[in-house]
Amino acid sequence: MLTGKSRPQIRNRFVLVGDLALILISALGSFALRLDASDLPYYFPAVALMCAVALLIKIPTFYLFGLYRRLWIYASTNELRLIILAVTTASVITSGVMILMLSLNLVQPGMPRSALGIDWLLSLILIGGSRFALRMLSEQSNRRDGSDKHALIIGAGDAGALVVRELQKSSQINLIPIGFLDDDPAKQRHEIYGVPVIGKITDLSNVLDNRQVDQVIIAIPTAPGQVVRLVTDVCRLKGIPSRTMPGIYELIGGKVNVSRLREVDITDLLRRDPVRVNDEVIGQALEKKRVLVTGAGGSIGRELSRQIARRGPGELMLLGHGENSIFEILLELTEDFPELRLIPVIADVRDRQRITSIFTMHQPELVFHAAAHKHVPLMEANPAEAVTNNVMGTRNLLEVAAEFKVERFVLISTDKAVQPSSVYGATKRLAEMLVLDAAHRADLPFTVVRFGNVLGSRGSIIPLFKTQIARGGPLTVTHPDMRRFFMTIPEAVYLVLQAASMGKGGETFVLNMGEPVRILDLAEDLIRLSGLEPNRDIEIIFTGTRPGEKLTEELWDAGTPLERTAHPDIFRLASTDTSFSTDLRGAVQMLQTACDQGDTAAILQVLTETVPGASIRESVSQPVLDDSSLT
Repeated sequence: MLTGKSRPQIRNRFVLVGDLALILISALGSFALRLDASDLPYYFPAVALMCAVALLIKIPTFYLFGLYRRLWIYASTNELRLIILAVTTASVITSGVMILMLSLNLVQPGMPRSALGIDWLLSLILIGGSRFALRMLSEQSNRRDGSDKHALIIGAGDAGALVVRELQKSSQINLIPIGFLDDDPAKQRHEIYGVPVIGKITDLSNVLDNRQVDQVIIAIPTAPGQVVRLVTDVCRLKGIPSRTMPGIYELIGGKVNVSRLREVDITDLLRRDPVRVNDEVIGQALEKKRVLVTGAGGSIGRELSRQIARRGPGELMLLGHGENSIFEILLELTEDFPELRLIPVIADVRDRQRITSIFTMHQPELVFHAAAHKHVPLMEANPAEAVTNNVMGTRNLLEVAAEFKVERFVLISTDKAVQPSSVYGATKRLAEMLVLDAAHRADLPFTVVRFGNVLGSRGSIIPLFKTQIARGGPLTVTHPDMRRFFMTIPEAVYLVLQAASMGKGGETFVLNMGEPVRILDLAEDLIRLSGLEPNRDIEIIFTGTRPGEKLTEELWDAGTPLERTAHPDIFRLASTDTSFSTDLRGAVQMLQTACDQGDTAAILQVLTETVPGASIRESVSQPVLDDSSLT
């Protein structure tokens, strides 16, 4: 709940009246400091004339520089520069007029010219001092009541300093920063905005024991997961709530401020050290381009659309089959990027004629293909649907994109396409093969970007676990040794855009997903983040592996060498077999016929025989659609 008084507003007409008095004081003071007291009566006419000139010049000059349009209770270094410029300009003009009048004998001879310099210095001190005095008075009047809580800030960098400044300025937040913890030795025993750095992050437990701390704020957007985990584990043991700034990939193009603080999430515990290079290359590849994103209403498609929108494309086409999801992302982007031309397109990638009409009308230059059916158990039960959407839809887009000679086509793929044991994985691998085949046959810049699971995507395991925790459990895990690669959606999309900007055609890029995470550990972390204990407050049960599932996934086929790229988190498969071109087109046609006839056995046979390493013929059965089947 927001409490506290609003800041007192001092009207600028009162500031103007104060300036009139200060200008007179400055002019009088310049003569008083320059002359003996006995000489002042003799130079009184010159003093009076200078006062009149100063008032006539300085007040309009201050007005033109905007000194009466500012809220001085929020004065900062920008306002200080403005004051210096305005006062100096006004003093130079005043001095010029007075010197001209001296040369024309309109001022009594012998007037000390040094008084003009003294007047500039006094004006600067008085005018500037009065403004910042208003701010100091405002901060003093912004009294805190007894309901304020004490906040400890983790990280004394730029983000931490901004958080502290906002906490100090606003009484409505009801948090008083009492100290920083930072591992940089150079910052120890220093102060930022009057708040001391009182130790290192490893000192957190002792600080919480010896000081009154009501909340801990992690203000390090670049903090890796182990740092966030250390802080949250200590806070949990001490019973102190913690909040965090989003990770660096979530803040790309956004602002660091108190409004971005949120509860620590599982994505924060799995953060890796961020590596950002060649960010300008992404901007160059997207700026002023007509960009089409398929599956724009899905988790990956939405984030793609957000990050593309920040790079100033000429047009952004949001294509999706579900009108509600496209409507939601359209509203979001319209609010965040009002100047961007957004084109919502409700279409099915399986409709070749509709895709052709879209390309004819909008002429996209870049295509990011994220549309796909992705749920493994559901696709096991509906293989024809997986084939027509993931394979035939990709084929339609590729053929139309080649016809219109798009500058770049990027397929979003998955680790389940490697040695696939599921219909979903096999269809994604076949989509990859189609992209690479088209790139080599037509010499077009079509590329594949492959990565593992993303945290928090719609229908994925994290939202499922959260729902199960909210209703009191149990959490359903298929197998205690089930492991998956995980990456946050913003990080995955950033790397997709980075890889896309590198692609010249025919490459398969693989993202560095780090070490695979045990699903059981993920479940336990989520329970603890909810303030509960695994198997005490929330039970975890094992339901058994499902059709098409593997205990672990791979990002590339065994024995396939990888090449490094300009980005340390992006690899390129060293060689891609393109000898399948003729057989591939025939296999796709057979799949189309099998889908038209509803022949599931034929579909599975063609997938198994066409996709390298596929072993899906025996896996397909009607799945039991309990909660665990939806991950």
